[in-house]
Amino acid sequence: MVSNQEKIFAPLNGTIKSLEDVPDPTFSQKMMGDGLAIDPEDGKVVAPLDGEIVQIFPTKHAVGILSDEGTEVLIHIGLETVNLDGDGFEAHVQQGDKVKAGDPLITFDVEFVREKAAGIITPVIITNGEQVGFLEKTKEATAIAGETVLLTAERQEKSGEKASEKTSASSDTPYSKEASEIVEALGGEENINVATHCITRLRFALNDEDNVNQESLENMDLVKGSFSANGQFQVVIGQGTVDKVYAAMLNETNMGEASKDDVKAAVGKKQNWLQRGVKVLADIFIPILPAIVTAGLLMGINNVLVNPVFSEQSIIEMYPQWSGIANMIIIIANTAFVFLPALIGWSAVKRFGGNELLGVVLGLIMVHPELLNAWSYGDALKSGDIPTWNLFGFEVDKIGYQGQVLPVLFASWVLAKIEIFMKKRVMDSLQLLVVGPVALLVTGFLTFIIIGPITFAIGNWITDGLVAIFEQYALLGGLIYGALYAPMVITGMHHTFLAVDLQLIGSTGSTFLWPITALSNIAQGSAAFAMMMVAREEKLKGLAGTSGLSAWLGITEPAMFGVNLLYKYPFIAAVGGSSIAGAFITMQHVTAASIGIGGVPGFLSIENGMASFFIGMGIVIVIPFIITFLIAKRKLNK
Repeated sequence: MVSNQEKIFAPLNGTIKSLEDVPDPTFSQKMMGDGLAIDPEDGKVVAPLDGEIVQIFPTKHAVGILSDEGTEVLIHIGLETVNLDGDGFEAHVQQGDKVKAGDPLITFDVEFVREKAAGIITPVIITNGEQVGFLEKTKEATAIAGETVLLTAERQEKSGEKASEKTSASSDTPYSKEASEIVEALGGEENINVATHCITRLRFALNDEDNVNQESLENMDLVKGSFSANGQFQVVIGQGTVDKVYAAMLNETNMGEASKDDVKAAVGKKQNWLQRGVKVLADIFIPILPAIVTAGLLMGINNVLVNPVFSEQSIIEMYPQWSGIANMIIIIANTAFVFLPALIGWSAVKRFGGNELLGVVLGLIMVHPELLNAWSYGDALKSGDIPTWNLFGFEVDKIGYQGQVLPVLFASWVLAKIEIFMKKRVMDSLQLLVVGPVALLVTGFLTFIIIGPITFAIGNWITDGLVAIFEQYALLGGLIYGALYAPMVITGMHHTFLAVDLQLIGSTGSTFLWPITALSNIAQGSAAFAMMMVAREEKLKGLAGTSGLSAWLGITEPAMFGVNLLYKYPFIAAVGGSSIAGAFITMQHVTAASIGIGGVPGFLSIENGMASFFIGMGIVIVIPFIITFLIAKRKLNK
């Protein structure tokens, strides 16, 4: 036997991440193989080693390379980027090309992909790991494309045997038997509505996912993993094989070839009005989340400076020279919340199919300084000093909508629909002069006369109702919300409560829901850490440790989907802990001034009840850990 070491260089510039931190079970659970991920700084992808391009998908979001030594490397740019249909990507190679390390492979628009896809983090994995005796991962934190040695693969081969003879990425195996077995495990052809594939997995819209024989699927040698996400059932096969399995499936069944859009359309038809509404809210609020979280963190820093957190006096009371710094921080931090309608307008109009720049203008109109500030509306109402417009004898309140969510959401929908309607009827040469001005003018009048007053009242009713419930039934409210938040993450419904948190902050200046969210995330991480302590299997130990840390920093999907839901009892223990902690901090009237990172750093956003929040943190650290540890000790070490 001889040992060959092969260096795989970083294909991108960026921050190096563990695969366990990738919020996609295909990669975080290493279904395709082991490796690392890169959070890219730019959109230039280069060859990580010398070899041959064996796979490049038509959408150009992923490329597979077979090295001269026989190592298969997959570079998958972003998450769910197959849905972009190649938009934002340009390929500089094609299947069969020979490349040298450092040669350009793909360029892509970083901001476009970041905005449109589920994520931009890029896994770089060894897909034929069974032929690698040892895989060494770099300890570096950042990668320089073509220079940083990302991975070192040590291959074990028989003397005189060529890797190219040992491995073939272009086998002509028909996979008819395997395709038939997959169809049968999915509940038969009659249970498959539509089927398509990307570079790594088969994607199905199923009529009833309860008919899937998960155990049968997992026992197939060809199948590296399976899971359901966003209404699609996905079966991970691997690059270079998945397209052949898909072709065999079409050949063995009466199913016709379908695109990813066909699958999305089929999934959409199965969703009820609530699921569709949740998805719309997620599509609108996820793109603006970085701005909101950043603002929340900065406001948290300001809280530490201006509130007596660590002693009876605040920092600026003890050190007045810091007051200027604190004031500057609050201006920087407050901007995202003061101009929240502009952020929502941009994202919402874009989601509804209109021009996002008109959405920004619409949002800014709603917070124009000529209008009565929404936060002063209550006092003006009591004193009877609300300014008005007189429109031919019709009085219209001249108020702004700072911090409000519902008015700008509905106004954005109206703006987008008017714009789309007019674009179909106005000739191209006049669209710039007619469509934007008319759409914005009509929407503006409708907003101040009808949409704004009605939705402003509805928003206040929702806020008053929630406040009343949590004030009168604090224990029950906290107990229920603490128990339900993690299950809502599984369904995606937690995105709806981002809008509720923002509405609460806009109307009352604080939110009592977000602190429970932060504790729920910590609870999931604590349960994962307990699994890490008990597990003997290195793969589970590593996944539980890194995903637990991720949950403590506010990203729970790797811990939930990779560990806790897989074993069930860690998830239940975490839900129990967050429920108890939620009840406790709600009874203590803990509130946050802003939305920050939903994990351990969450204490920075707490404006009232800091000591009680820390006690709540103790509850979600200790209870889920102990319960999971004791059960795992009995179950895993039999």
